[in-house]
Amino acid sequence: MESRRLGRSGLNISAIAYGNWLTHGGQVEEDAAQACVRAALDAGITTFDTADVYAGTRAESVLGRALAGQRREGLEVFTKVYWPTGPGHNDRGLSRKHVVESCHASLQRLQTDYVDLYQAHRYDPTVPLEETMTAFADLVRAGKVLYVGVSEWNAEEIAAGAALARELGVQLISNQPQYSMLWRVIEAEVVPASEREGLSQIVWSPLAQGVLTGKYLPGEQPPPGSRASDPEAGRFIQRFMTDDVLGRVQQLRPVAEDLGLSMAQLAIAWVLQNRNVAAAIIGATRPEQVHDNVQAAGVTLDADVLARIDDVLGDTVERDPAKTSRG
Repeated sequence: MESRRLGRSGLNISAIAYGNWLTHGGQVEEDAAQACVRAALDAGITTFDTADVYAGTRAESVLGRALAGQRREGLEVFTKVYWPTGPGHNDRGLSRKHVVESCHASLQRLQTDYVDLYQAHRYDPTVPLEETMTAFADLVRAGKVLYVGVSEWNAEEIAAGAALARELGVQLISNQPQYSMLWRVIEAEVVPASEREGLSQIVWSPLAQGVLTGKYLPGEQPPPGSRASDPEAGRFIQRFMTDDVLGRVQQLRPVAEDLGLSMAQLAIAWVLQNRNVAAAIIGATRPEQVHDNVQAAGVTLDADVLARIDDVLGDTVERDPAKTSRG
């Protein structure tokens, strides 16, 4: 497994990270979740990403049990804070109270004394940025958090957060945005700002919610049991479920075949070509998906292949930077 540095920090992470957004505690049973984590570990994945809000906090607990007994120093465990995790008016957002309390709760569920990366899951315009960053900095100094990151922040928010982090003597080292062949809204503004400020991208949905695997066909109903057929999980995929997009994706199949890659491997390899991307997060409901996806690490796509992909996808690609954080 290829490893990459995260931002300007000294932290190395696996180029393929394992995430449990829509799976653990929800879409799959715990036995299947455990099997997928074991497959990830066997494949050399060391980086595991979750969030307090996933499956109503259950995803963190499942991941904690799945990683129990592993050598902690050999793992990079990431989680996030922002979305509601309880009924109270302080059970959400990026106030000092919620950030600190959520961190403590996440550590208990994950069965660890610290997280390697603690991420602001969204920007909170209702709380002074100084309050949020000071809370993060205090968690770093307490040894409960090693590094700080954000998720789906725009370029201006990243610059302001990085400046405050420097003043507080801590490192803001990453942003976690949606990014794929079909969703490129970070390229115009977020990536340049991140490069200036010393952040890397840890990207989610490199397969565009599974659309880029080619399993969804234009004019046909989604296969039973697929994400698009699930009323809850499927709401995130609808923007890609048009006949135009699905038809263009099918035209990528010869590109993948010419390279000896699966469609999923081609999509993951594509996001890893961006020099500002440190890792692509994959999810899985079956160990076989992990085994397939990890083979994208280390694949190089030359300029002709990248141009061919752009020609196929054409104007179905979303590039509007104003849509940052709307994922």
